[in-house]
Amino acid sequence: MTAPPLARWGVSADLRPMAGGARNRVLRTVGLARELVFKTTTRTDDAIGWLSAVHQAAEACGLRVPRYLPSLDGALVEDGWTCEPLIEGRPFAPGDMPEIAPMLAAFHKATASIDQRPGFRSSGDLLSERAGGDVDLGVMPDAVVLACRAAWAKVAGSPEAVVHGDLTPANLIWSDAGPALLDWDECRRDLTLFDRVPMTGGTAEDERAVLAWEVACCWTREPARARRLAATLIDGTGS
Repeated sequence: MTAPPLARWGVSADLRPMAGGARNRVLRTVGLARELVFKTTTRTDDAIGWLSAVHQAAEACGLRVPRYLPSLDGALVEDGWTCEPLIEGRPFAPGDMPEIAPMLAAFHKATASIDQRPGFRSSGDLLSERAGGDVDLGVMPDAVVLACRAAWAKVAGSPEAVVHGDLTPANLIWSDAGPALLDWDECRRDLTLFDRVPMTGGTAEDERAVLAWEVACCWTREPARARRLAATLIDGTGS
């Protein structure tokens, strides 16, 4: 549908588009005592519900997160939309990223035993599996799949935990209660390097694994970007 079903959350308000949302529509309310954010999603209710324990762990490590709000019927997804509280603050700069490294390290330690998110696969799983989350290797050219799997195989066996999966300054703000980490849509269980590299960098192999993930998860949702990145990935293999 073109607009979120506000009534399912007992809300009536004007809506305003928000910046970002390359893969999803993002709208905020205007004029409520507690402003809300509505986002389109392709995730199931189970996949959204899985984030509850993850968000609890993140908060315990000092990160503020926008917890999903259930509708009046108790659902987290209604007609392809989710609802969460609006968190405001000042933007993160790229140079701010290392400041949250200790919090993310604690978060990874706290989530090391959490099972995979429903419907998702890790980079290690995708060495043999074909699809999970936003990744569908079955629709990608064989040469690109081989390059992605080769990059992931190089880092197989690295530490695993729950990762945010899209750790960029655009998904962080300095709120009045400290750093807030937004947009957990790509969160999954995977190698912790997928969060560590954007914060503090990593080895050449780590960075290639991250590049390969970007290629794979963007292939159908951001095809132009994925193909540009794929050219870099394949060139780097000497192919």
